[in-house]
Amino acid sequence: MKTLEVKVGNVTIGGDNPIVVQTMCNTHTSDVEASVSQCRRLAAAGAQLIRLTVPSVAQVESLRQIKETLRAEGIETPLVADVHFSSDIAIAAAEVVEKVRINPGNFHKDHEKAREQFARLVEVCKRNGTAIRIGLNHGSLGDRITNLYGNTPLAMKEAVMEWLNMCIENDFYNVVVSLKASNTFVMVEAYRLLAKEMEESGVVFPLHLGVTEAGNGDGGRIKSAVGISALLSEGIGNTIRVSLTEDPENEIPVAQYLADRYGHKIHSSMVSLTLEGKKAIATYDAPSRERLLLDFSCDFGKRLLDKELDEVELIGCDDADYLVDELMQAARRRFYRPEYIACPGCGRTMYNLEGTFEEVKRRTAHLKGMVIAVMGCIVNGPGEMADADWGYVGEGNGKVSIYKGKSPVLRHVPETEAIDRLLELIEKAED
Repeated sequence: MKTLEVKVGNVTIGGDNPIVVQTMCNTHTSDVEASVSQCRRLAAAGAQLIRLTVPSVAQVESLRQIKETLRAEGIETPLVADVHFSSDIAIAAAEVVEKVRINPGNFHKDHEKAREQFARLVEVCKRNGTAIRIGLNHGSLGDRITNLYGNTPLAMKEAVMEWLNMCIENDFYNVVVSLKASNTFVMVEAYRLLAKEMEESGVVFPLHLGVTEAGNGDGGRIKSAVGISALLSEGIGNTIRVSLTEDPENEIPVAQYLADRYGHKIHSSMVSLTLEGKKAIATYDAPSRERLLLDFSCDFGKRLLDKELDEVELIGCDDADYLVDELMQAARRRFYRPEYIACPGCGRTMYNLEGTFEEVKRRTAHLKGMVIAVMGCIVNGPGEMADADWGYVGEGNGKVSIYKGKSPVLRHVPETEAIDRLLELIEKAED
């Protein structure tokens, strides 16, 4: 799908340009030294864009220092400010970095006031040559849209089209758009609907792809590969981020694999394929286990999502059954364990997210079919875990909120007690 070109510093997204790989720091932006150090490593690992959270206007100055230090060292990787809630922060950040990410669902609840806020941001971006990502998430649509369209892929498309039309009204086209969800089916369908509508309108903005809150380990990689590859295989998508609850350096090889595969630089290691009705039987000669699971996910994820296949079988692999189970779960066809939603963490996270997530997974592994979220902060948590049965959400300062569905049932729980309290509530509800 041919899109407009968007300039983000020295990187061009869209048009005929290769897929751009990006990631996000999990350092506190106010810790300039730690953020610079992580940016160095991410740039060296191949990140073409690096995002940092900016929770307050005060941290815009930290962002400026980070950028100046990197540029003085000859590191020209463009920086992206991740902004929630405050148009003032977005406007201030747009004076400093090459791109600002905003979440429309977190702008003013009054649509007309949100339009005014956005128009002011656009003027600053025009003046500074700053790009904008309109980053919509499934869990932050807002009541006005969900009352009209439900909490659906259609609602996501309609919500983001309002903002793209605002861009056009303001004669601003240096815009990238995303419609992320932790549910791969919802994510893929939302992007398909948007791509179709943009093509019909004649104005096609570049698309940033990602399965948000994908988790970690094999499951996070397989889930990300299923959702992202389903779209890239259709020519949809111009820049990607693989969101893993791990060191952000670990995201880059997975994203680079996807960029290379759908940029026709590498091919699947599958050596044989047999079809028996709607069942596929495949063998591979992959150079590594990670390459095997990524090839396998890309080869069959879309076909499972779209129900072209009902079953897959992997031959000649020691943990074949496990990988098949993970793939079937990622494609929303069969659930053999709990579904986990876990954010990758950023500068807003005030607890050991990775360790907590692993402990939650260990202690809830028996709860087949349940959806459990582990979120870094109260900013994104309640919205982005909208599909969860239970949620563990950081409040900062060693405190946690526990959610049942969309409602908090316990607040200000000490982090040292929070997993126990979560398990007690789940067990009580199951009795």
